[in-house]
Amino acid sequence: MDLWVGLVIGLGVLGFSLSLWIVIPAPVLSLLPLSVGAPEISPGLLVLNALALAGGLGLLKRFPLRSSMSWWILALMGMSAIALTLSSIPLRQLGAARQQVEQQMVQVLGADYGQRLPAAVQGRLRSQPFSFWDSFRGVPIPEVRETLGVTFASPDGVPLKLNVYRPERVGRYPAIVTIYGGGWQRGSADDEGAFNRYLAAQGYAVWAISYRHAPEYRFPAQLEDVVAAIAFIRDHADDYETDIDRVALVGRSAGAQLAMLAGYGVSPVPIRAVVNYYGPVNLTEGYNNVPVPDPIESRLVLETFLGGPPTALPELYQQASPISKLKPGLPPSLLIYGGRDNVVQAKYGAGLARALEAEGNAAVFVSMPWADHAFDAVFQGVSNQFSLYYVERFLAWALHQG
Repeated sequence: MDLWVGLVIGLGVLGFSLSLWIVIPAPVLSLLPLSVGAPEISPGLLVLNALALAGGLGLLKRFPLRSSMSWWILALMGMSAIALTLSSIPLRQLGAARQQVEQQMVQVLGADYGQRLPAAVQGRLRSQPFSFWDSFRGVPIPEVRETLGVTFASPDGVPLKLNVYRPERVGRYPAIVTIYGGGWQRGSADDEGAFNRYLAAQGYAVWAISYRHAPEYRFPAQLEDVVAAIAFIRDHADDYETDIDRVALVGRSAGAQLAMLAGYGVSPVPIRAVVNYYGPVNLTEGYNNVPVPDPIESRLVLETFLGGPPTALPELYQQASPISKLKPGLPPSLLIYGGRDNVVQAKYGAGLARALEAEGNAAVFVSMPWADHAFDAVFQGVSNQFSLYYVERFLAWALHQG
């Protein structure tokens, strides 16, 4: 077997193996990066599989028809054709997903929501929900100022730190508070640095905060830390060029649960908007009806966070469930979920959107049928580009008007 044959076979096997994870859910935590990442790198997989298919066509010319080698090549080409189909799924679903979200944005925010923004803000927004080129080169992020490792509280002697990201130009900016995920057990304010810098370059003071982790500290310690961080931001707003009258909360997974609880009731300052990336909504329901497969062992995660099952701690589970905090007059919410998420299923986000609307609140539900949990870990990925397009418009609408 010469080098060219080995290369084509290698490309075909690699492309097929990775493309399968676009449709196969991760059964265990160790395989979750494959299930999360495969749809996000699908443009690259599309190119890889096309090259493998073209390489197979080239090899066919080198071997006699109906020879044993030609049959192997045909099998490889069939595998590459299947992989090519799989790797095209996210891009083929983009159009319908965009249409659904656009309809909601217009319905909730108004037909002219984009035109009502200041011209300078409009000029910084992404021009389209997906750029094939950006999926390879990365999403451009201008330079911003960073103030890292600021201690905002020390509950029980545990120093809690935050990072502040601001535009290059000195000014006074709306605030975005970002809260990381990690099952309430891991993570730091340094997480999601690309996202925080990107939003800062859009014209915001972005505060990435931290909180104490389970199992050493159980709920509501994490929410108390979020409230303490917001109070610190309020008290030091002038030091960091922050307009405390224009604040939005953005959380991911466990951080989204905390963002919703703070934004829907206990924040020490008024909140203009909440952005929920795949956050838990009803913890009792999440415990009683775990997804299949369940790669993170959801019940163990919830018991670690809350101290036991809902049968033993029903009131605590309710207290920790954002769905129980709904009432009229809540800040507008953007709810972003992946249709293939087997950690926090999209049906909970859809149900939360309906419940918010039933109370007269503004809510936009962004569903990406190809995406898994934590899709935005691949910053230039299909799903993050798509969601970022609407996040920046939603935040601009909420924070740059009025």
